[in-house]
Amino acid sequence: MRYDNYIGGVWKKPAGGEYTPNRNPHDPEEILGHFAASTAEDVREAVSSAKKAFPSWKKLSFPERAAYLKKAAEIIRGKAGQIARDLTREEGKTLVEASGETLRAVSILEFFASEAFQPVGEVIPSVSEQTFLFTKREPLGAVGLITPWNFPIAIPVWKMAPALLYGNTVVIKPAELTPMSVYHVIDAFHKAGIPKGVVNCVFGTGSVVGSEIVQNSEIKAISFTGSNLVGRSIQERAAMQGKKVQLELGGKNPLIVLDDADLDKAVEIAISGAFRSTGQKCTATSRIMVDAKVYKAFRDRLVKKTKMLKVGNPLKPDTFMGPCASRGQCDQVLEMIEAGKKEADLLVGGEIPPKPELVRGFYVQPSIFENVPRDARIAREEIFGPVISLFQVNGYDEAIELANDTFFGLSASICTNNLTLARRFVDEIEAGMVHINSETAGAEPQAPFGGGKGSGNGSREQGKAAAEFYTQLKTVYMDPI
Repeated sequence: MRYDNYIGGVWKKPAGGEYTPNRNPHDPEEILGHFAASTAEDVREAVSSAKKAFPSWKKLSFPERAAYLKKAAEIIRGKAGQIARDLTREEGKTLVEASGETLRAVSILEFFASEAFQPVGEVIPSVSEQTFLFTKREPLGAVGLITPWNFPIAIPVWKMAPALLYGNTVVIKPAELTPMSVYHVIDAFHKAGIPKGVVNCVFGTGSVVGSEIVQNSEIKAISFTGSNLVGRSIQERAAMQGKKVQLELGGKNPLIVLDDADLDKAVEIAISGAFRSTGQKCTATSRIMVDAKVYKAFRDRLVKKTKMLKVGNPLKPDTFMGPCASRGQCDQVLEMIEAGKKEADLLVGGEIPPKPELVRGFYVQPSIFENVPRDARIAREEIFGPVISLFQVNGYDEAIELANDTFFGLSASICTNNLTLARRFVDEIEAGMVHINSETAGAEPQAPFGGGKGSGNGSREQGKAAAEFYTQLKTVYMDPI
């Protein structure tokens, strides 16, 4: 089946007439569909459509706009089983995780629909008793959303939902590896009856579609999730045009395990944070600092548990970890593992699973290294795969110093029953999101999401913080004549 772009309320063939196959990472010979390989002309048409729709969409009340979000949520919920299965087949995460992500998209839509009844400004006391001084938030216009493949339905929705609720129109470019998931979202909005031009979707490459979205003068803001290299390039190009830019980039997220921690729980937290979704999360646990007093006990339990994990077909219910999302991603992870073998000691994993049925897929075993030098590549660079670097430390102070010794600052976690050290960790860790006795991965739609340092540009997604990016503030002084 061929899947076209969605522009101006209709499905339209790409201007160049070309399509790209969408492949299953478990079995690359299986093609899930062919998606439009769009040109800059397609993007310009989508942007024009969004611009034309903006004035009337902006005039709708918040509850009127929210009604479309609620209807789209109902449609996605009704097809959640099919959508989750398609998500697993195109991205590779297990069906359990894909089902959770699909329902998370529903929750995000429902949350932002409920935000339609929340205040969007404030009344400010004036020095004059006759002046009514207040603020209001107004939409920006047509916004460009460039989304990644690792959360192919949740991240597009957490960008689209606030953008739409606050009165903007949207042009979205899904990741090339996972277009089907976004197709389901766009189809839900289409069936919900959203006005023509409010939502537009252009499939294709970042070099063509993404670049045109960034440089098009009618796009007023760019929200991007992806690699640091691409994100910083987008920021530089967009800034020259005075556009707002929101970046959610990489992570090298630490987990600290202190000597008073429940080790069994800490191991579960480490494995879930590092290996679910094949480690392909910006918030995945990749560095673990363990107090020397419990290091050996923790390490041995972690290795034993890791060896028991089932790697295989993500559609099977007993599979813990599926394939990498693509051959390129798998090769990148394996290349980093080979670099790690030269720098540190490999405890488990480190290669393609030996099972014949997995050889043709993009599989890699969950891997753990110890005796990792601080300047090792596997300790410094984001791997975006199921790889853990273990570090033995002497107490909290050494652990926090090592945890902060990174370019990134997205998420961090600590396992301890010591309330004093937990509170210190909250204050001293250099990360945008902090977890106490839970994994580094995980986020709820009502809470702000994002990081600092090299992990973003400070703008936050989700929760009430989303309004900061998708609106501009207007201050009003009202006096009687």
